[in-house]
Amino acid sequence: MQTRKFRRVYVWELPVRFFHWINAFSITVLAVTGLIIANPPAILSNKEASDIYWFGTVRFIHFATAYVFFFNMIMRIYWSFVGNKFSSWRAFWPFNKKMWHNFLHVIKVDVFLANEKKPDIKDISIGHNSVAAISYVILFLLALVQVFTGFGLYSANAGWWLPKMFAWVVPFLGGDFIVRTIHHATTWLFILFTLIHVYLVFYHDWLEGRGEVSSMFGGYKFVCDERLKKLVEDEEIEAPVDEEAMEIIE
Repeated sequence: MQTRKFRRVYVWELPVRFFHWINAFSITVLAVTGLIIANPPAILSNKEASDIYWFGTVRFIHFATAYVFFFNMIMRIYWSFVGNKFSSWRAFWPFNKKMWHNFLHVIKVDVFLANEKKPDIKDISIGHNSVAAISYVILFLLALVQVFTGFGLYSANAGWWLPKMFAWVVPFLGGDFIVRTIHHATTWLFILFTLIHVYLVFYHDWLEGRGEVSSMFGGYKFVCDERLKKLVEDEEIEAPVDEEAMEIIE
């Protein structure tokens, strides 16, 4: 048996955790209400039409949540410049040799489920691995598509300046139909990403046992001493603040 010492490392700061859960809530609400708007169910009632405003309520929830999603994204962009190493925009920059090496490793282990004859401790990421980082960049671009197309569609009915800034989007892309199609298709890409993301989070939590799930609640992950020492030697992170180590027998 091999005994390893793990230290608790503060990875996800409070604003990042807030962003994550607000984003998860917003995407869920936007997807559900958006699909209802795209294909509203027929509801039979003997009430006057003026007394039934359920579809208007759905639209209001969708628009209100869109604002939450938008300003939450602005906050995350800001924090990528003032937050720690793990939330910095540099952690999502894929154009370096080390990141591409990790990308190939994650594809090999996560996608093809291949075992390595000689595991390298450097391949275990403390923050986002390279595949996750690149996928979040793509997700951010998809979020921009949703913001531009969504506010573009809403601009004609909006009463204040922010949505009206996107009034040029609909004529630029060729009309309401194509913009709604892009907006709807991108929603399904968000749903696909969410399913894969949830699966991989629980997969890594089971595979590595380092608190992948709980870290997005409390902010801490458990990292083995060997990995931490290598990062400190390479001056990638500062020495861990948690002096106590936890021993795990493998």
